[in-house]
Amino acid sequence: MNLLLKFLFYVALTGSVTSSIYCGMVLAAAARFGLRKRREDRAPADYLPPVSVLKPLHGTEPGMERNIETFFEQDYPEFELLFCARHETDEGLRLARRVGERYPHVDAKYVTCGEPMPKFHNAKVYSLARLDEEAKHPTYITADADVRVERDYLQRMVQNLKDPKMSLASCVYLGTAYGGDRASFPSKLDAVGKSVEMTSGVLVADMIEGTKFALGATMAVRKQSFQEVGGFGLLGQYYADDFELGNRLAKQGKGVRMSSHIIRLMVQDTPFWLSFRNQLRWMQSTRRSRPWGHLGSGLTFAMPFGIMGLIWGVAAGHPLGGLLWLVAMATNRWLQAGAILRVMGDPEWYRGMAIYPLRDLLGSILWLGSYGGDKFYYRGKIYTLKDGGRVEPPAEA
Repeated sequence: MNLLLKFLFYVALTGSVTSSIYCGMVLAAAARFGLRKRREDRAPADYLPPVSVLKPLHGTEPGMERNIETFFEQDYPEFELLFCARHETDEGLRLARRVGERYPHVDAKYVTCGEPMPKFHNAKVYSLARLDEEAKHPTYITADADVRVERDYLQRMVQNLKDPKMSLASCVYLGTAYGGDRASFPSKLDAVGKSVEMTSGVLVADMIEGTKFALGATMAVRKQSFQEVGGFGLLGQYYADDFELGNRLAKQGKGVRMSSHIIRLMVQDTPFWLSFRNQLRWMQSTRRSRPWGHLGSGLTFAMPFGIMGLIWGVAAGHPLGGLLWLVAMATNRWLQAGAILRVMGDPEWYRGMAIYPLRDLLGSILWLGSYGGDKFYYRGKIYTLKDGGRVEPPAEA
């Protein structure tokens, strides 16, 4: 028993130390990002090339109408909006058309691409390939259907490409549960995870080694960048096409950066089991795309080690010490969440901060679950992730 308790103590201690070091790194990275954001927000938006906005669609969901509206409301001199779905009957495409009718002054086009070809396991990339054929301008902004933006979004994103050596810029996002206070608790946990867990890792990586990846929710990217990494046909073989695009450009010495602009990513109010499955799918993808980094991220969580410390304290006859250990790890996560949410401008940062220790615990469970297999379910199909993040042809579910 003593040997088991010692093992538990040292595992809890190791994880507590590493997660505390990580928390310190997050605080430094958040401060660094905040200074850069203030500086870039004050800079004039004087680089305004014509822009093609590419938006793949597949079906509709609550809040999507407002998401689309924010793109029609952009304060930008010359841009076109291009929407693509698989079929004309797609409800998302129909919704985009109805919204577009209210903004006749905006240049918008609605196209279809049909069902993805066998080599395109990533249907989003298949839609982007079709939109690439229609785009009139060499500067692209890509955006997912669940993205919601402010009026200066295009202005701020394209500033990242002012330097001709810069090929791509993406940005972090503030996860926002659709329905606000009425949203389910699982959706709120998912949203704060997207805001804090994702942003923390991105900002720390950028601080240590620069940006060598991209976040696909939205990107400012040059048309030729897709061809420079092998074209849409190659990217379509990967689940994490955004990571692959940014990573390949970075390896070629092309400029890739994380913008200081922040968007909102709307999180649907879904049952816990569905939210868990969706988050697990992303964890599985990350494990395959960057295996060693994903393995090391297990030591950045705090709450599982705090729980281990509590169990050790109770079993070893030091219940107060164990309780203090757990509280220390919860404080660790409160500090991390508070720093990130405040620098991202979340007006209700204290709410996300309060529940983040629970999201950290859930994140550690998802991380552990990502090693449980290589198959995942997505839109009625069973896919298999292979080494490097490639996706094996789907089978019927």
